[in-house]
Amino acid sequence: MLEAQNISLQYGKRVLFDEVNIKFSGDNCYGVIGANGAGKSTFLKILSGEIDPNKGQIHLENGKRMAVLRQSHSEFDKETVLHTVLMGHKKLWNIIREKELIYAKEDFSDADGIKASELEAEFGEMDGWNAEADAATLLSGLGIEESYHYMALQNLSGPQKVRVLLAQALFGNPDVLILDEPTNDLDSKTIVWLEDFLLDFKNTVLVVSHDRHFLDTVCTHIADIDFGKISLYSGNYSFWYESSQLALRQRSTANKKAEDKKKELQAFIQRFSANASKSKQATSRKKLLEKIDVESIQPSNRKYPAIIFQPAREVGDQILHVRGLTKYHEGKPLFENFDLNIQKGEKIWLDSESSLATTAFYEIISGDMKADAGTYEWGLTITPAYLPAHNEAFFKSDDSLIDWLREYSEDKDELYIRGFLGKMLFSG
Repeated sequence: MLEAQNISLQYGKRVLFDEVNIKFSGDNCYGVIGANGAGKSTFLKILSGEIDPNKGQIHLENGKRMAVLRQSHSEFDKETVLHTVLMGHKKLWNIIREKELIYAKEDFSDADGIKASELEAEFGEMDGWNAEADAATLLSGLGIEESYHYMALQNLSGPQKVRVLLAQALFGNPDVLILDEPTNDLDSKTIVWLEDFLLDFKNTVLVVSHDRHFLDTVCTHIADIDFGKISLYSGNYSFWYESSQLALRQRSTANKKAEDKKKELQAFIQRFSANASKSKQATSRKKLLEKIDVESIQPSNRKYPAIIFQPAREVGDQILHVRGLTKYHEGKPLFENFDLNIQKGEKIWLDSESSLATTAFYEIISGDMKADAGTYEWGLTITPAYLPAHNEAFFKSDDSLIDWLREYSEDKDELYIRGFLGKMLFSG
């Protein structure tokens, strides 16, 4: 249905893609993965026609429609929310606008009547009479209340605009759906709604996401970008990762018999296939895994940062105690009388329908924001650290990376700092 033929793209001396050939088809969901900077988003832009490659071409099957999750949040600011969603289906939207212009004519002619009749017939064939209701259903599913549907998009917050643009991409049952980071700014409830939507979606999906659980839930295939090439694998992200790691371990055991390695891989596929039978994609995924050629499993060349959380000293039993914490925003409560007690060894996932609420809570307990009421107390042995959602303020410096990081390090030795950066895959 969608095919990339001999795609090459180079920026200066940096080669992103070198003679890439790959096909996407059927009711499959392809997770496009790769290291940061490998070209995941760029590849989606090539597929959608937003970027022209240096060489090669993209072929979309005749009569098929592609929809793309747009990244520009201001492009539709003057349009109403509902109209923005309808504009996701260009052909249908053009018919709607053309009908409106004809019916608005004061000197309505016979020719106009014939044209209007033709447009109405085409509009009906495209199920146009249900278009607004379908768009409204999508918006509601993504957490945009009906009171917002007829407002101009410019009056919505950034996270709300993301949801409207996602509804625009999903609208009208496109044949090919391209989604770049669709779970950004979504709460867990809405992510589950999107997962269910994509599991029931009967056409082709290509998605880039840093949400591993999301990829595991929705993907039937993984397209791995590595060293300018794209390799296609059956299964979800966890299957790709675990099978490639197994193949990597096998490569290091040179003395192990080839037949023993093959049996080990086959046993792994069978175990993973059995687990897949419990998922919503059970039947199709299980069949895909059972058809995998063991020889096709290759070790990944990907390197991963060594993120090691090791406290400077042994912590006590009391980590954090929150009492009656309250915060308001523009006169409305983000949270009220919030109590929380965290003990040693616990890992807490803080979830809210509003990202403002979670961000405010984190900023309060990190000391960057004042609560309107309530208190919080860290344990005596605790030294907290905070990774904010918006971190531009940390990078307003002309210092080298080593000098910049030295400001945040107790150990100022350059060798230590270089080693720490190396663990996070910074070279040089």
